[in-house]
Amino acid sequence: MTTARDAEGQSADPRLPAKLAAHPSVQAVLARRRVGDVTSPPAVIDAAWLRELCLAAGAADAAAVSLDHPDLTGEREHARSALPGTRTLIAMAFRMNRDNCRSPARSVANQEFHQTDEQANHAARSVTQALQDAGYRALNPSVGFPQEMDRFPSERIWVVAHKTVAVAAGLGVMGLHRNVIHPKFGNFILLATVLVDAEVSEYGQALDYNPCIDCKLCVAACPVGAISKDGAFDALACTTHNYREFMSGFTDWAQTVADSEDAADYRSRVTDSESASMWQSLAHPPGYKSGYCMAVCPGGEDVLGPYLDDRKTFMDTVLRPLQDKKETLYVLPGSHAQEYAQRRFPHKPVKEVTGGWQPPAKRSASH
Repeated sequence: MTTARDAEGQSADPRLPAKLAAHPSVQAVLARRRVGDVTSPPAVIDAAWLRELCLAAGAADAAAVSLDHPDLTGEREHARSALPGTRTLIAMAFRMNRDNCRSPARSVANQEFHQTDEQANHAARSVTQALQDAGYRALNPSVGFPQEMDRFPSERIWVVAHKTVAVAAGLGVMGLHRNVIHPKFGNFILLATVLVDAEVSEYGQALDYNPCIDCKLCVAACPVGAISKDGAFDALACTTHNYREFMSGFTDWAQTVADSEDAADYRSRVTDSESASMWQSLAHPPGYKSGYCMAVCPGGEDVLGPYLDDRKTFMDTVLRPLQDKKETLYVLPGSHAQEYAQRRFPHKPVKEVTGGWQPPAKRSASH
């Protein structure tokens, strides 16, 4: 049998068969190894180098956390499934423009969300590429969408829980509204995570306090009562309204189309503005219906000043415009969200939807 020794005249790697050893790419790699042109990356990534890499890519803050961190027990299987050999998760925070997020005009707020989302994805990809070029295996899951929709709705659709990782890495703490509040930038951030198959010389430490000041403004701002003063959170109410044009909300709309007898029947169920909004979410990045909990949050050192200076003015200029806005609220029939919305915001039209979680009841023949 012809071996690599026969192909090259010397024993470069006796494990290689002659055909493979004779390939130009293989010979180039083996030649580089013989002259010492290929070096292994450091076993441990320098934390200072890594942080500068993340900041240069566009992150406002960054820290690493070991996958062995006790708070990441639930992430290990998912991380290692995405990147076998994952040892460290790199959390990055990206700032958003506050007044854009606070605008009652959803087009302004949604544009800010999606622009920052794109920035975060590009930055995470840049960091991943730099780690790859340094000799490591690395991977950056999507900041938001796309996600693993083949698992929906029975399993989690995200590759890694960005909020959980960021909190463990010390980039912030979850507030009453379930957004991560950065100690400096507040909750006006989006998060990204990079997985890498190496340890880092220094890991971030979880904050020893919560930047949330317990003002309860997020409770007052939520139009469907998803956030309670006692800390309870109604995820279904939040999803049904805020994610109206995502996932299950889209399914509910599609079911409405399928159940409509003709165009006139469809238009009796769906307003022209709702159809236009759904089209916009299909043609462009999908739009969130709320996000008011984030908009009114004064937590974070860079954000807190105006609230401390004049709380009444802060509420009049930030909270009230969102409360006063006339807009359709989407709720499940008979839900707490429906009762809350009708009682707390009588000027906001309430529309019952199925949420897309199950097919709507068949209409009677006499309808």
